[in-house]
Amino acid sequence: MISVIVPVYNTKAYLKRCIDSLLQQTYQDMEIILVDDGSTDGSGELCDSYADRHESIRVLHKENGGSSSARNLGLDNARGDYIGFVDSDDYVDPDMYERLYAGIREYRVKAAQIGRDEIDPEGNALPDICVPPEQSECLFPDKFMEELLLHRGDCSFCTKLIARSLFSDGKPANTGREQDSGEQYRFPVGILNEDFHLLIRMLDRIGPIVSLPGHAYHVFYRLGSNSRKESRENFSRVFADCVDNADLAAEIVSEKYPRLEATVFRFGIFQRLEYMLHIPIGQMNRENKAYLDIVHYLRENWIQSMKNPLLTGKNKLYHTLFALAPRGIRKLHRSLKKRIG
Repeated sequence: MISVIVPVYNTKAYLKRCIDSLLQQTYQDMEIILVDDGSTDGSGELCDSYADRHESIRVLHKENGGSSSARNLGLDNARGDYIGFVDSDDYVDPDMYERLYAGIREYRVKAAQIGRDEIDPEGNALPDICVPPEQSECLFPDKFMEELLLHRGDCSFCTKLIARSLFSDGKPANTGREQDSGEQYRFPVGILNEDFHLLIRMLDRIGPIVSLPGHAYHVFYRLGSNSRKESRENFSRVFADCVDNADLAAEIVSEKYPRLEATVFRFGIFQRLEYMLHIPIGQMNRENKAYLDIVHYLRENWIQSMKNPLLTGKNKLYHTLFALAPRGIRKLHRSLKKRIG
């Protein structure tokens, strides 16, 4: 059985399309777990109405705690041998889970992924976030980590099907079925970029992941979602969380994938430059410890950055400028963006 977990929070306008796409799956042995995360727009009631009409759907209601807590509750109640995740404003192709499971069986692995695209509110496809392979390929943990650190890999759990045993916490599940013993692997609550955080911790445990060609998962791009700003003046928490995850990646690489030392260093610099390019000037002050730590890091690691072959000339230029005069460069950057559009 495959369990597909769908966190739901105030997405009633898009929820029907999402659930219908799961009910249309060609893979038959599935359960759909809708986790109502304290919705106030009628999404929870819509979930219940679907459950009343479809035996394959179960609904869990909880107080609002964020997508990670909703996913974790779904994991604790899942009955399937394999787990998938879908965001409630997205939708999937009818054969997505059949293709993912076939990939797992063919390559004898514990996880498979497939391509995703982004669709804007007018129905237009946006440029690929991650380019899927032209033919199926099997990526071992060190290679998968390398692709992630070079911003070519896909960290999203929504594009993947993963053996449920890999999420084991060593305790009996609520379903009464025994799980494998081991460390608890759950989504971190209270941070963004949570998929990357959990995936890099699990990579070595997962082993090789088969990556399938084509797109089957469709992301609905809308302003106001967790990782997207509604205006340029807002500063999403995701930028600070991405820096923290870069440090976590450095720890994991040091322990398990030492050949990627230069790659993970490049990743850490890149994530810090992204932070500096988005932080509002008003938050660049002595009271902002995260900001001060990043400036200190850029200054302390300038020489190593200049020697890193994976950083582009543009990366190194921005690094130099932000290390010298962060507020001045940020003001200049904002001014140029306004002029351009």
